[in-house]
Amino acid sequence: MEHYDFDQVIDRSGTNAVKLEQMREQFGRSDLLGMWVADMDFATPPFVLEALRCRLSHPILGYSVVPDEFWPTVARWIQEHHGWKVETDWMRYVPGIVKGIGMAVNVFTSAGDKVIVQPPVYHPFRLVPEGNRRQVVWNPLRRCEDGTYEMDFDQLERVWDERCKLFILSNPHNPAGICWDADTLRRLAHFCAERNMVVVSDEIHCDMALFGCRHTPFASVSDEAARQSITFQAPSKTFNMAGLVSSYCVVPKDELRQNFFGWLAANEFDYPPTLPIVGTLAAYREGEEWRRQMVHYIQQNVEFVEAFCAQRLPALVRPLRPQASFLVWLDCRGLQLSHAALVDLFVNHARLALNDGEMFGPGGEGFMRLNVGVPRSVLQTAMQRVESAIRHVGILK
Repeated sequence: MEHYDFDQVIDRSGTNAVKLEQMREQFGRSDLLGMWVADMDFATPPFVLEALRCRLSHPILGYSVVPDEFWPTVARWIQEHHGWKVETDWMRYVPGIVKGIGMAVNVFTSAGDKVIVQPPVYHPFRLVPEGNRRQVVWNPLRRCEDGTYEMDFDQLERVWDERCKLFILSNPHNPAGICWDADTLRRLAHFCAERNMVVVSDEIHCDMALFGCRHTPFASVSDEAARQSITFQAPSKTFNMAGLVSSYCVVPKDELRQNFFGWLAANEFDYPPTLPIVGTLAAYREGEEWRRQMVHYIQQNVEFVEAFCAQRLPALVRPLRPQASFLVWLDCRGLQLSHAALVDLFVNHARLALNDGEMFGPGGEGFMRLNVGVPRSVLQTAMQRVESAIRHVGILK
């Protein structure tokens, strides 16, 4: 069994990495430790890189077709990891999940229609509908006494009206890292089916369940869920290959599928470039051992953050343990800082680039999102900077 090295610190400068090149634009300075953009700082798996090199050794990069084994390979991965049997004709390529959400918004809603989202949640869930002249309706998650979250179905019923045509679900949830249970998803499916709402389920972190948790695909929980849903998945987060843009959608219902796939085909959005095909096949054929080791390393990073906060920052910074993904939702309300002061603490005192909670909508105030998909030495430096910054401003004596 090959051992993969996740402790290696890799310099990403000169690669046009978003987390470096857009740092000054986002944070006003470029000398920060970047732990905001949701890709990992681990080397992309060697079998993916080797497959790309092999294809690039051929001197012609012309038009290509999807090989016969591609969709059966994807379907086999989904069934083996999530127990969901999908047919190959249910699937199509999409050029990115955020783009796919925008496409679903345009196909299944009209200008002025409403889209329901559950904040605090990944900010494009709001930005994409608003940018397409749809109205966003908040159905905030309800925070439990133990710091976790649950869906608020009573509030959902109050805010729904007949103009609500689409529901965007984060499953697993970003930024809180929740693997929604089957009963919750069935209840949501029933609510949306009764009201003829399409559910778009973003499941990009589905292969990164942690600490014995399991991901449940929304469309797998009931016939109602399957009939109402468009599911987006990708190997990009799991195998750190976001730059290949290797996303796909799964649509079980015939009518929904014909409408969506027809629109994709008419605009040639479902035509995958060569390299995403190559990378996806390599990841799903050869990647299970790498995935297992990566998940184990991420779990240890999460535990490191938990122990550091408990020992060095008690009652000031409380991490919510994610059930999936490499993102940790930090509850910083114990610092009793305003939004501006909290951002200033992390940026100008700790010199860290994190996503601030307010960008995720109502309920995100006082939180920060930390990417722990980094070598442990980098994570240790980041947490030490947080402690030093809190001491510097006089909160921690």
